[in-house]
Amino acid sequence: MSVIGLNKEKVQAMLVDLESEQIERTTSTTDTSKFAQAICAFSNDLSNTAKNGYLFIGVYDNGTLSGLKVSDRLLQSLGGLRSDGNILPQPIMSVSVFSFVHGDVIVIEIQPSPFPPVRYKGKTWIRVGPRKAVANDMEERILIERRASNVSTFDVRPSLGLGLDSINQKLFTENYLPQAIDNDLLADDHRELAEKLASLRFFSPNYSAITNAGLLLFGNEVERYIPGAYIQYVKFDGLTEADDPINEKKFSGNLVHILSELDSFLEYAIVQQKPVPVTALKEKKQFNFPKWAIRELLMNSVMHRDYESNAPIKFYQYKDRIEIINPGGLYGNARPENFPNVNDYRNPVIAEAMKVLGYVNRFNRGIARVKKELADNKNPEAVFDYEKIGVFGVTVYDALYESRKNLHAETGKLRITPGKVTFNVSMKNPEKVLMLIEQNMHITIPEMADKIGISVKGVEKIVSILKKEDRIERVGSRKTGYWLVKK
Repeated sequence: MSVIGLNKEKVQAMLVDLESEQIERTTSTTDTSKFAQAICAFSNDLSNTAKNGYLFIGVYDNGTLSGLKVSDRLLQSLGGLRSDGNILPQPIMSVSVFSFVHGDVIVIEIQPSPFPPVRYKGKTWIRVGPRKAVANDMEERILIERRASNVSTFDVRPSLGLGLDSINQKLFTENYLPQAIDNDLLADDHRELAEKLASLRFFSPNYSAITNAGLLLFGNEVERYIPGAYIQYVKFDGLTEADDPINEKKFSGNLVHILSELDSFLEYAIVQQKPVPVTALKEKKQFNFPKWAIRELLMNSVMHRDYESNAPIKFYQYKDRIEIINPGGLYGNARPENFPNVNDYRNPVIAEAMKVLGYVNRFNRGIARVKKELADNKNPEAVFDYEKIGVFGVTVYDALYESRKNLHAETGKLRITPGKVTFNVSMKNPEKVLMLIEQNMHITIPEMADKIGISVKGVEKIVSILKKEDRIERVGSRKTGYWLVKK
């Protein structure tokens, strides 16, 4: 990332400006706590300067250079401070390197946060002149009042008319608070409950009301005020919603309760394992779905969904796959052309709370790990759908279902009869694809994979080859178009 507005000459001038309170210098390259405290303090901008702060690494206090030679590993480590979840809410920062005759200088530029107080590991750090300090109660109150004027997202808005009696106060004080605030600070914190909630964006002092985030996380009657705030699980005895449902479950209540219940449900009701033959004499255990991958996708749906919609999150399980659909498409800076490399947060307070509770390990890294978990378990790649208006969907295919299909096809004992089309295993797969398309021009790739008995990825490769050979053509979009077989 580059530092916007800075060049080599400006950096050189700032190096010798020893009077500026917006600059901190250090020669350390390993003291991540010191770096994070500085980022936190500049983010909070207690003096309300509205100016960016700068952390210079590789520079002595007198402005001379230490002779630092920057490595890619060091830059990655510093860039990771933004998203490792220890600084909440996430800081707005960028990292750049400038090379001089006497060494390199790393500059971390930090913008004042629109949603203070910003904390590092539960402590609110501020600048007091040229030094850093932990904010006292009055200083935190100043930051909270400043945040009120910047309220924009749904989760930080006040839920008008709902006071402290609308939430499970014990859940907040005994479950959440000890995980969110440093133990030493918590022991000395004698503020009223409303002030403690306000410091974490769960209460609006200006309106004397719980925020939507406070209601969602700790509320006694969440659905009464936010009707779509639940997850609907349905298991179908087939491959479509037209098949009979064989299990249903509604996950409702506050998020602290829902997330815990969901975690257990995945482990005991969704994830299964079976022995899969490796050789004639050897077997290995394989999961239908890796728990962590499904968990991460569900947590993302809770974190990023549009809570102003009355629709729930749909968690549907079919014989061959799981589909998760949540209200709200890609948000903010996230767009189809840059997803999943770029992310944005529709509900920043909910995202922060899920990190505190341990349901999110690291921001903006979940999809990459989902892909790895699925690949390691031999599941086909997850299919993301962000083309539908107002919703976001993801489909994950069952590794064991695919394994059974492939095993039968390889033995030559399976005879597949998809409707009117009948073919033997000996028939080559490209010909099977052509026959299926001739039978149904609207057939989907997952449906072809099911009927032929190979993986979705395998059908995608066949389709790609047939297109290159000019034997088939796709007319229209993936969702509303159709196939055309060329004679």
